[in-house]
Amino acid sequence: MAKRFGVMLDMSRNAVMKPEEVKKFITQLHGFGYNMLQLYTEDTYEVDGEPYFGYMRGRYSKEELKDIVSYCNSIGVEVIPCVQTLAHLASIFRWGPYKPIRDTANIFLAEEARTYELIENIFRTLRECFTTNLVHIGMDEAHMLGLGKYLDKHGYQNRFDILNKHLSRVLEIAQKYGFHSMMWSDMYFRLANHDLYHTYDDVITEEIANAVPDGVDQVYWDYYSDDKKMYDNMLASHAKFKGETWFAGGVWTWCGFTPRNGWTLDSMTPAMRSCRERGVENIFMTMWGDNGKECSFHAVLPSLFAIKQIHDGIEDMDEIKRRFHDATGEDFDAMMRLDAPDQVGGTGSKSYQKAANPSKHMLYSDPFNGYLDPLVKEGVCEEYAALADELAGYAEKSPAHAYIFRSQSALCRLLSVKYALGSRTRKAYQAGDKEALAALLDDYALASERLEDFYRAFRTLWYTDNKPQGFDVQELRLGGLALRLRSCRERLADYLSGKVDAIPELEEALLPLSIGGALEGATTINNWNQNATVNVN
Repeated sequence: MAKRFGVMLDMSRNAVMKPEEVKKFITQLHGFGYNMLQLYTEDTYEVDGEPYFGYMRGRYSKEELKDIVSYCNSIGVEVIPCVQTLAHLASIFRWGPYKPIRDTANIFLAEEARTYELIENIFRTLRECFTTNLVHIGMDEAHMLGLGKYLDKHGYQNRFDILNKHLSRVLEIAQKYGFHSMMWSDMYFRLANHDLYHTYDDVITEEIANAVPDGVDQVYWDYYSDDKKMYDNMLASHAKFKGETWFAGGVWTWCGFTPRNGWTLDSMTPAMRSCRERGVENIFMTMWGDNGKECSFHAVLPSLFAIKQIHDGIEDMDEIKRRFHDATGEDFDAMMRLDAPDQVGGTGSKSYQKAANPSKHMLYSDPFNGYLDPLVKEGVCEEYAALADELAGYAEKSPAHAYIFRSQSALCRLLSVKYALGSRTRKAYQAGDKEALAALLDDYALASERLEDFYRAFRTLWYTDNKPQGFDVQELRLGGLALRLRSCRERLADYLSGKVDAIPELEEALLPLSIGGALEGATTINNWNQNATVNVN
């Protein structure tokens, strides 16, 4: 049994959960057997002496952090700060005070005095707000470490050495303020293995392991494997390091509006078995919010519950479902149906659950510049219409989470029109079928109406869970889609009336889809700017 079994909540990808919602959420998880919370904050927390750090991003004040910590302490939950001291800091580099300490991309300039001044200010503030003696210092995915401004200043240096020197400085500061550190382990694997992290190969040599400074634990993160052998091998590799090994799994909340409870269980079940067998004592589940954080964390309660049960040796799903209902009053299978908007089109395999996010990329796919239209499948609009009714029905039976079901229902009702709108438009235009194009004018108008309905439902979801900062991004995206639907309808009407004699975008032949992320006919395109347009934005 793990000493610590917790959750890490991403508060940095556009949404900062309201303190009262954090307390509500962790109370629920404490009832599931969770006893640790990490708040992942890249720059979304107040730091003494750094007014631009998290400026206008909804950052937590020191008082808010202290309140969360005090409440969690009162119910027996340890709160551990989870920050970044090397990479993933792109948001601060827009501000003048931090430009001089940017190496490249989102990475701190190592071996620079101002870098360590900022890091010391961070730890001084953390010490004031948190009662734990543990801190997560990040350090992951620093792919271009030492290859930007650092290279200009120092010339090319061994990147292991740069990482370890910087880590030593960070650990020294952390220890000064009474913190024992943990860090994501991936950079040691990447630098040894051509930027590959998860591997069946044994790439951690004694030389690499012994070079890591003393006084830091390694956190093995893996959200992508469903093979127990991978977890076994990676945990064995981590055992070579001097510090303790933590495991961080993934509860999938980062592919758009729709959760991945199904894939979470497919991947975390073998992970929990491996952790049990190997005696891993510290485990937490990460919940990321990539590209805007559209998915409510409450949408993954069933998988969060099931993972803890599986870790504790209970794997009978009927028993897990019964216990979930007893713990929450919710129907397990009903909440698992929140995954359904991304399980359309007749695939439904494990890899499909992992990979596809049509409810996001076909929402934003442009009706005229529809390079994603080759993904459109027959019958999916009808699937979305049926899902809209099904999810609306569940909302009536789930007072606590009705707002999530209603948002997903409204999204499906919109997609029952929008999903194939561009494909149908192009097909009719290229066939010269003006009667079909005229009929589509009503569908454009209906899509606009349903977009407004979805916006209202999603707005309710956001303001229920999160601080207001960050919703401007969602309004810019959805507002852009609304304007684009109106514009395309007007141009189509102009073409039908003879005001214009062509729509150039619709005359361009579609090429076979050639993008990353395709898997068994399923595609993940999670960046809004990529699925909305192929043009500069």
